[in-house]
Amino acid sequence: MSIARRIAGAPISWGVCEVPGWGHQLPPETVLRQMRELGLAATEFGPDGFLPDAPAEKAATLNAYGLAAVGQFVPVVLHDARHDPLPDVQKAMDGLVAAAASTVVIAAATGQEGYDDRPVLDDAGWSTLLGNLDRITDAAAARGLHATLHPHVGTMVESGAETQKVLDGSRIGLCLDTGHLLIGGGDPVAVARAHPERIAHVHLKDVRTDWAAQVRKGEATYTDAVAAGMYVPLGQGDVDLAAIVTALEDAGYQGWYVLEQDTVLDGESDGPVEAVRASIEWLLTARADR
Repeated sequence: MSIARRIAGAPISWGVCEVPGWGHQLPPETVLRQMRELGLAATEFGPDGFLPDAPAEKAATLNAYGLAAVGQFVPVVLHDARHDPLPDVQKAMDGLVAAAASTVVIAAATGQEGYDDRPVLDDAGWSTLLGNLDRITDAAAARGLHATLHPHVGTMVESGAETQKVLDGSRIGLCLDTGHLLIGGGDPVAVARAHPERIAHVHLKDVRTDWAAQVRKGEATYTDAVAAGMYVPLGQGDVDLAAIVTALEDAGYQGWYVLEQDTVLDGESDGPVEAVRASIEWLLTARADR
């Protein structure tokens, strides 16, 4: 299937985020209408509360806008032996199954609000985390879904070394987020080339490495860097996206490319539409040039 039919959106590109105080939150009718007008075929669900809670209503809302569902970002605590993440994941999977989506996207939440700080994980915590990833993998497969782990700034799995630990120590698939992995100090090109068989979902992002370096050094918080423009439309930043897409396509990847440029809005704006349009055009042109 051509890439043009595998490009999906995500509400975070319109500034819709689960973090309290993140910024102006656009209503779903605006976001979904603009996604469809841009020609996107599908979308992720967005944070809890963006779409209706009831699984059937979630599916019906997307269907009303002519959008398919591809997955949901589900941040859950995985490293605490006293906490079972499966009930929250199963609840998310209810909506995914009802909407005929394919993927549950897990992030290893810290248990704190936001993504500006995280604790250090010890060996026992890592063992619990990896074991929970395998449990989630099996639970998703039983419901016809792919489970993926999303390396994410400000979670327990953000760096290249931590991502490798997940790949080596669990069976879960990988959601390759080209921006978060780079910001966390990883190499998304190397991961795409070395582990294409583990990549089941892709969040395509482009970032400015000057801001990414400030986040890594603790000179700027993640939230402040996003608000300042760390994320840019595809092809306008410092991620070698052409190499990543080429590596995946050459390896036979047939999954979704979800356009995700984390955005903080201070009010109504046409900025998200123009940024997503530019990203779509870059991706289609990049592949047409091959």
